Amino acid sequence: MICSKAMTEADETERAVLAANARFYRAFSEGDFAAMSELWASRSPVACLHPGDSLLVGLQQVLRRWREILAPGPAFVLRCDKPIVQAFGTMAIVYCYEGVNDEPAHLVATNVFVREGEGWHMAHHHAGPLANPLPDPRAANLN
Repeated sequence: MICSKAMTEADETERAVLAANARFYRAFSEGDFAAMSELWASRSPVACLHPGDSLLVGLQQVLRRWREILAPGPAFVLRCDKPIVQAFGTMAIVYCYEGVNDEPAHLVATNVFVREGEGWHMAHHHAGPLANPLPDPRAANLN
């Protein structure tokens, strides 16, 4: 019975972290600064490293940059492909590939979440280029 309960808790954590991760990509794709702001941790240290950008440390710097990025509004849909979750108590990491619209994934990302209160909030986002783009895994299902 203990193993069953542990598996249930692990599955619940993974689902909650993946839901927070999906909110990140939805806020980005919709150009929704308010949703992006709510997603970031407010009590934990935060940092962000966008491709080709400088390291941003601290909530104020991170949100200032997101405001600039999202200001023009949605320009494209940013996908999260093949997410893998590793959870460690009150911290979880999502590793994934990022692609734009139906184009091959051209970035790899690490998203770190922390549990604050009842929810999972982003503490770190880092994305960088892939040497070889990966096809959209949905492409086989589009016909």
